[in-house]
Amino acid sequence: MADFEKCSQALQKGQAKEVVALVQEAIDEGIDAKTILEEGLMSGMSIIGVKFKNNEVFVPEVLIAARAMNMGAALLKPLLMEAGVKAKGKAILGTVKGDLHDIGKNLVRMMMEGKGIEVIDVGTDVAPEKYIAKAKEENANLICCSALLTTTMTQMENVVKGVIDEGMRDDVTIMIGGAPVTQNYCDSIGADIYSSDAATAAEVASDFFDKSA
Repeated sequence: MADFEKCSQALQKGQAKEVVALVQEAIDEGIDAKTILEEGLMSGMSIIGVKFKNNEVFVPEVLIAARAMNMGAALLKPLLMEAGVKAKGKAILGTVKGDLHDIGKNLVRMMMEGKGIEVIDVGTDVAPEKYIAKAKEENANLICCSALLTTTMTQMENVVKGVIDEGMRDDVTIMIGGAPVTQNYCDSIGADIYSSDAATAAEVASDFFDKSA
């Protein structure tokens, strides 16, 4: 019988080969891919998210856990597609124009993927138009903007304005975060959600998609 607890523990320790072996074992036993994803992989990544938030683990541990999750998930992807299992929602994620920092953004992506969200990562130094064009193209209703510098976070206001100018404001929710960003700043530019860290961003995004389902 598949041992989801063992799989979750291996993922938390970043033991990618062990995770892959346990996922394959569960597949061979005929357990459906969605159950393996949720109970074996996402549950482990969820625990990592909580520990990261509580400063019990740090960036390197999150990165190796995410790598283990991605390797396990790669085995499940074709089976999930076959079964018609869709992601919980779709988010456009990037670091704003003028800012080349990507560690925070990458952590957000990993945490969101760990919650079953499809993340379209548009990279760093992202102009407002690019977020908007990608949201249209992908039919995504969540745009997530990251910034590490006070000089670049002002671009977030341009993303909000751009979404308004395109007549998309009722359809698109804008989440912002990063070291210099605050709830006050979020309120002042008319963005919708402020998140203080990657784990919270994933939780809030997950709740958002649950409510809009």
